[in-house]
Amino acid sequence: MTIPDTFNAADYFIDRHLREARGSKVAIECGDERVTYAELAERVSRAGSALRARLDVRIEERVVLLMPDGPAFLYAFFGAIKVGAVPVPVNTLWTSADVEYVLNDSRARVAVVGEGLLHLLAGISPERRPRLRHIVVAGGEARAAEGQVGFDALLADGEPSFDAEPTSKDDAAFWLYSSGSTGAPKGCVHLQHDMRVCTELYARNVLGMSEADRCFSVARLFFAYGLGNGGYCPLGVGATTILWPGAPTAANVFAVIERHRPTLFFSVPTNYGMLLAQHRDEGPDFDLSSIRQGVSAGEALPPVLFERFRQRFGVEILDGIGSTEVLHIFISNRAGRVRPGSSGLLVEGYEVRIVDDEGRPVPCGEVGNLLIKGDSTCAFYWNQHEKTKATIEGHWIRTGDKYHQDEDGYFWYAGRSDDMLKVGGIWVSPVEVENILLEHPAVKECAVAGHPDHDRLVKPAAYVVLRPGVEGSPELAIELQQWVRSRLAEYKRPRWVRFLSELPKTATGKTQRFKLRQHPPDPAH
Repeated sequence: MTIPDTFNAADYFIDRHLREARGSKVAIECGDERVTYAELAERVSRAGSALRARLDVRIEERVVLLMPDGPAFLYAFFGAIKVGAVPVPVNTLWTSADVEYVLNDSRARVAVVGEGLLHLLAGISPERRPRLRHIVVAGGEARAAEGQVGFDALLADGEPSFDAEPTSKDDAAFWLYSSGSTGAPKGCVHLQHDMRVCTELYARNVLGMSEADRCFSVARLFFAYGLGNGGYCPLGVGATTILWPGAPTAANVFAVIERHRPTLFFSVPTNYGMLLAQHRDEGPDFDLSSIRQGVSAGEALPPVLFERFRQRFGVEILDGIGSTEVLHIFISNRAGRVRPGSSGLLVEGYEVRIVDDEGRPVPCGEVGNLLIKGDSTCAFYWNQHEKTKATIEGHWIRTGDKYHQDEDGYFWYAGRSDDMLKVGGIWVSPVEVENILLEHPAVKECAVAGHPDHDRLVKPAAYVVLRPGVEGSPELAIELQQWVRSRLAEYKRPRWVRFLSELPKTATGKTQRFKLRQHPPDPAH
């Protein structure tokens, strides 16, 4: 894959389709709305030119996008890139304090905000966001008295066509803030060529994605995984993306699948579990027959969910691992060659090392720190020089994950580096214990974290969400401990079991074990 030195991602992912006579093909489906590639190109141009001419957005300046999934998100995202500006998608489930942090950290002069999310800015006084000059309201009425501009009016003012800014392939294209599974989010600066690298290496080469595909992603566009699934990957190959702005409940997801008939379905383990828990009151089961392949990422997919989903719906799920820093999936299972519980094989085009804490390669089968080398890796963390140096080492990036590789080349996740437990001098993977607990019929979800015992020695603690109709009790806690003990080594047995109504998670579905570590388990269990 050769990418020219002068390269603008909006030209490649949007305007190129007009040159390749794909203008009449549907690019986006969202409810009743259908947007062709020609319409998409026009609206991207209008958005970009209006940002530049009406709001004076200049090259390299950031534009925050606080928007639900929908066509307008892609108009704003690629419109900003087309004029050389830098869109910054923001988590729509964040608090006002989080949004305030990103507005000031990114120094954005413009924010495009969905009407239903304006409340997140309402409590942020102008004095606390001094660099923000314009709020563009998408999907609703703009209040001119409050300095707001309507997104539709902005599009109407824009030019229907213009040549993209001749950016370098190594110019900043967009930022993504890390999901915060290990604490405060960090701004990952991604370059113009990064999305094309992921499209070629993963979407085309691993999934075989083509313009015949229809892609539906439960993961949202603000999330690195979702931006690829529902944004640039389908647009990169001329496929159709199916967007859904509503809540990703099991009922809604099934309704979208049955109505829009996707061929590729992207989700996260938590959502796959929710889908399995949903049943029709009467009649045949939900129809997932259009899906040729399911995909999972965000966190490791437990083998029990893989097996249950395949047995019930006949859909094979390809689990993989990616990161905000590397943009999309770099290790993945392959169709027909899945090993349940593993993250799969290295995606061709990336390189991998598994090393100990001193940087020495570990033997095959031994757990170590996962390092990845690939051309989709972000350039750096914005305003976090020391963190950048600690994470990105030349061509290599420390993912923060513990892995081992078997003799057949498959990679097996052992947990986040800061989640791994050393019990009696031996490493314990929380994921291994969680997978065993999930096989118990009473357990819906669970997470394992380390806590000190009375001797200040770290031991495993299990936090369990039970299935509907099951009540937590000391007797059930003991049963779950014995369940693990009968299947794993004694030192891996949870010393405590605490029952919760839900697990703390990021908006992208990752369990936040660091929050569990802040709250001691119930000593009675």
